[in-house]
Amino acid sequence: MNIAVIGIGGVGGYFGGKIAKLAEKESDLKVFFIARGAHLAEIIQNGLTLDSSEGVIKCRPTMATDRIEDLPSFDICLICVKGYDLADAVKRLAPKITDKTVILPLLNGVDIYERIRAVIKNGIVLPSCVYVGTQISKPGTVFQRGGEASIIFGNDPLHDEGPDLLVEILAKAGIQYKWTSDPDVEIWSKFVFIASFGLVTTNYNKTIGEVMESDELAGYTRAIMGEITGIAAKKNIKVSQSLINDTFAKAKTFPFGTKTSFQRDFEKAGKKDERDQFGGAVIRMGVQAGVKTPVTERIYASIQARKTI
Repeated sequence: MNIAVIGIGGVGGYFGGKIAKLAEKESDLKVFFIARGAHLAEIIQNGLTLDSSEGVIKCRPTMATDRIEDLPSFDICLICVKGYDLADAVKRLAPKITDKTVILPLLNGVDIYERIRAVIKNGIVLPSCVYVGTQISKPGTVFQRGGEASIIFGNDPLHDEGPDLLVEILAKAGIQYKWTSDPDVEIWSKFVFIASFGLVTTNYNKTIGEVMESDELAGYTRAIMGEITGIAAKKNIKVSQSLINDTFAKAKTFPFGTKTSFQRDFEKAGKKDERDQFGGAVIRMGVQAGVKTPVTERIYASIQARKTI
């Protein structure tokens, strides 16, 4: 069985690391990492270190490379790139996907399934979202603390069969997961969290804990959440009426000093970030749905003015 993990950043490193560790005990399991730069070089030389709340593990994939073209066809493929790299990744992945390949996209956004299906017509693509607080702490090492460290997914709208093979691998690897009959609710609920906190933490250079303790910044965050849930309502996405309060409760489970992935990318000179996947997407969807998004627009404009990419 061939499993590919495309993008060994924080998310791919956490879940891919657990699967690669499983492969050390499962002789028929081959795990392929797509990474780049110094992180890739360290993984090739010394393996991947996963420092998680469960302990520290060291693992080696069957192969680590930056060339998808060198890999075999996949039985399971985890896509863990950032949204701005998705178009290139799926274009390169397409020749490796068979009719039975199970694709699990673990990246932020509410339009990921559609963007993948625009390029990859075969295979089984599972609408999904992920909750995990991770980052590359140094080349070859992924650090995880806080959050649920879990994957939520549903069936591909184009296929009736369940992802039994994927579920078996996740369970054996000790990865928390949940299947849902309505993944759009979970995906939009996650988007409410990551887009609102991502925009506010990035614009004001504050951690999640600092945002939570500031009435002003928490107010901006709640306002963006309200704009997103307003759009969801127009699209008939049945998110919970208590979603905003529930999202703030979830934020309290993260360590005070947690930075969002958008914020960390924004702080790095010359690095792309997820401003369009969050702010730009909310503004565009608001126009399409007839929902006003003044707070998102103001904070997005401020981010645009502070740094160009």
